[in-house]
Amino acid sequence: MGLKGKEEMIVERSDLASMMGNIGAEVLSTHRVVLLMELAARNAIKDCLPEGKMTVGTFIRIQHFAATPLGSKVRAEASLKEIDGCRLVFDVAVYDKFEKIAEGENEQLIVSIDKFLARINKKIVS
Repeated sequence: MGLKGKEEMIVERSDLASMMGNIGAEVLSTHRVVLLMELAARNAIKDCLPEGKMTVGTFIRIQHFAATPLGSKVRAEASLKEIDGCRLVFDVAVYDKFEKIAEGENEQLIVSIDKFLARINKKIVS
């Protein structure tokens, strides 16, 4: 444990809540905050995964408590806090240049890439 990861981005028009139907909300959308958190968590462990394995997000709990406008730089940070078999739990937080804008917890499972894709392919051909 103790592994840390981060992910940064500049808020673009496609990242805004207004682009997802929240008319007038010209700020970073919550769903984009969630993605940023998951990417930071994956970055924390990407160099530690065995060949043929990947992680998939299975749970996220966040509070998004500050708005961030178009053009702002934001940074997500993740810290691995629990390992239970294939289950990894991260503390996650997102910051703009002024303040923490969101925080929470992200759970990821380590899975076999081949088995994961096989399950998906069964859904495609059915």
